[in-house]
This record gives sequence, C-alpha cells and structure tokens, in this order.
Amino acid sequence: MGVLVGKKAPLFKAAAVVNGTEIVSDFSLGQYIGKKYIVFFFYPMDFTFVCPTELFAFQEKLPEFDARNTVVIACSTDTEQSHWGWLNMPKNKGGIQGVTYPIVADTNKTIAANYDVLAGSWDVDEETDELTAEGTLVAYRGLFIIDKNGVVRHQLVNDLPIGRNVDEAIRTLDAIQFSDEYGDVCPANWSKGKEAMKATHESTADYLAKH
Repeated sequence: MGVLVGKKAPLFKAAAVVNGTEIVSDFSLGQYIGKKYIVFFFYPMDFTFVCPTELFAFQEKLPEFDARNTVVIACSTDTEQSHWGWLNMPKNKGGIQGVTYPIVADTNKTIAANYDVLAGSWDVDEETDELTAEGTLVAYRGLFIIDKNGVVRHQLVNDLPIGRNVDEAIRTLDAIQFSDEYGDVCPANWSKGKEAMKATHESTADYLAKH
C-alpha cells in the first residue's frame, strides 16, 4: 500500500452525483485546492450494508466539517447512475436518500488505483495473453485528508468489512488545522481545546515529565 502523506493528492475529473440529485459529468477535485480542506473517502460498493452507515455518519457530521472549512467527498467504483439510484432510495429501504455531499463514480477504477486503495489486481494470462482480474476490483475503505495546498496530510485504509470512526476523522482534521495555524505539534490523544507542544521550544521528554 502506497503512502501518500506529504505528497500532492492525485487530482481527477470524473462523473459524480452532487446534492443527492444532480449528475455532474466533470466533477473535479482540483476545484477546492487553495480554498478548502478536503476529506476524501472511498467505500467499496453501492447497495451494501456497512457503506450506508458510513455515508450517513459523514452526512450527520457535515455541519462540523463545514465549520472547519472542509468539504466531504465520497467515491466508489460504481457508476454515477448507480449512485443516483441509491441516493434516491429511502433509508428504510436500504438507500442513502438525504446524503448531499458529492459521490464520485470511479467507473474505470483509475482514481482508486492512483490512491492505491483498489482491492484485487489485474494480471495477464501467459498462455492466452488475455487480461484477467484476481479478487474483486472495488475500493478499500480509504480516507484521505487533504489540505488547502492539495497535500495529503493523513490517510487511513480499512479492510472491506471494517467501518470508520467519523469523530476520529474530525479530531485528526482539528490537529492538522491547529498545527497549520499555530505551528504546534499535537501529542497522543490530543483533541481540540487541549494543550499542544511547541516543536522547537520543548522536547518530548520535557513535555511528558510535566504531564
């Protein structure tokens, strides 16, 4: 699994459903660079069981992301038509109606491949020279926090059955923004409102001795 932290986030243009209803053919990640922080997360498939719990969890916390000048963007390898159908299905019937942040259609799987979260792999049959696939070519549950300069500051990749903690994503975002604003570093279990550390004025040993 590649590490993208500290590197420029791979940009893309792809079809997406925005505001839960509108299909946009050329949605661009680059439109937010220089303006917003970005929480960009992958989920495996539409019309499944764990995925809606995550999608609704992010939707529930959307005001908190908005307050942090941050956009939330989801992505899977399904088509935009599949996203649209799922978004228009009521929650009590297994749909995700009510989700308003953009959901990108990585139909050709290049976005997941560029972020190195694509499960399965391609291979070439030596006898027939035909392209084959091993495993299911869907995205792992990857999450990337991208700063306003377009640099990946945090990444987390869960296996397919394991959902993520949205509160932890917010805590990590807070730490990134706090460090960006004040230049301080954030120790273990830091959360917004707690004391941070001066990277150049206090050693880790000194900090731990006082705490």
